Amino acid sequence: MKIVVIGASGIIGSAVAAALEKEHEVVRASRRGPVRVDMNDTASIDALFASVPDVDAVVCCAAGAPLTPLDSGPGVDVEDVVRPKLFGQVHLVRCAVRYLRDGGSATLTGGVFERPMAGGALGAMVNAGLEAFVAGAAIEMPRGLRLNVVSPGWVAETLESLGMDASEGTPVGEVVKDYVAAVEGADQGRTFRPSRPTGLSIE
Repeated sequence: MKIVVIGASGIIGSAVAAALEKEHEVVRASRRGPVRVDMNDTASIDALFASVPDVDAVVCCAAGAPLTPLDSGPGVDVEDVVRPKLFGQVHLVRCAVRYLRDGGSATLTGGVFERPMAGGALGAMVNAGLEAFVAGAAIEMPRGLRLNVVSPGWVAETLESLGMDASEGTPVGEVVKDYVAAVEGADQGRTFRPSRPTGLSIE
């Protein structure tokens, strides 16, 4: 298959691209590099599909929703916070419907907070919205196209890069398995929730 991985320069995206490259042709896309896309810019998403033809699958590992306190003040636009991860990925699916080969697939990235945390309300809203969107949109996908979402919690390598306790997260190698399953399997409208190996528990 020919697969576009968006966010391929990030921790999850680079690992997903490397795993898929073992069996497939992978086009790595990011905000910088030979193949560029910005999930905050719908025109950029349109241009991606126009510049990379004959794609079987697209995987979006980009576009996070930053922790944003509710009392951030009038200078913070809620739409700016949620646009890339929610609206950007919705637009990606609308493009995929038109451009992907018959029987192809789109895999989005959601997320989950194992417990409520300060600044996480908007992110939790986005993640829940993505899962609901995928469940609803999957039944409308034409030409045998499939749509799924992977919703990991904190990734161990991300926590480590932030100077936090990596044992609280799921190793990226475990997270990647669900992306590969979403691309190579037959699931439709499913939310994949990567879990930590036995022995790593959430307090």
